Amino acid sequence: MFSNYDNKEPWRGGVYLCTADSSFQADILESKLRGEGIPCVKKYQGASNFIEIAMGNNNAYPIDLYVPEEALEDAKNVIVPVPIDEDFDEFE
Repeated sequence: MFSNYDNKEPWRGGVYLCTADSSFQADILESKLRGEGIPCVKKYQGASNFIEIAMGNNNAYPIDLYVPEEALEDAKNVIVPVPIDEDFDEFE
């Protein structure tokens, strides 16, 4: 998720956080960040913004997420995936 971090330039006053594969994933990450008080801006690649408007969803092009530089470390900690293996133990 953070693989292209060093290759991205600052954009609209923010620094690169990660790339989401779809608009659904970008919306979830944006919601999680804003819920923690971290502003987030989506940078659409290619025609992804048009596709999302026209079709209601974008799975064709990735979307970059940018946050303020001072909130970068907090944002990385907020979106770290947490394994939920123990949630399925009761069904085995």
